[in-house]
Amino acid sequence: MIFDLPTFTLIHVIISLVGIIAGLVVLGGLIAGARLDGWTALFLVTTALTSITGFGFPASAVTPAHVVGALSLVVLAGCLAARYWMKLARGWRTAYVVTAVVAIYLNVFVLVVQLFAKTPALAQLAPTQQEPPFALTQAAVLGLFVWLGWQALRGFRAAR
Repeated sequence: MIFDLPTFTLIHVIISLVGIIAGLVVLGGLIAGARLDGWTALFLVTTALTSITGFGFPASAVTPAHVVGALSLVVLAGCLAARYWMKLARGWRTAYVVTAVVAIYLNVFVLVVQLFAKTPALAQLAPTQQEPPFALTQAAVLGLFVWLGWQALRGFRAAR
């Protein structure tokens, strides 16, 4: 590893937070019917880097984090194809919105996992992340992203 683990973790966290912020800006743009090309590029690059750097943490077996990271990279590949290769033509416009929203959601999903793991008060509420506070929080986040995704589909389709 090029960096020691604390430095690598800090870099990964910063990239992740930039990806989430950029993703939320892009999501707002989708809802408003705007493409926001610069923000989109920042979101896609930092979200890909988040998933890629996530594989750099020591692990002796495949973990749920590896599965989410791999899923995120597959979703991002579809998002990139829809946006840059297919240029949002026909059904690719919908594919772009759906994959972008899923990619943002996966980042926020992992953020919630990390908050419950690393924040003492939240860790006390859900020490194994099997408890109702964790499940309810993740369900609320999923519900929010389903609603935001629907709004993004409506807004971005209307802006043709």
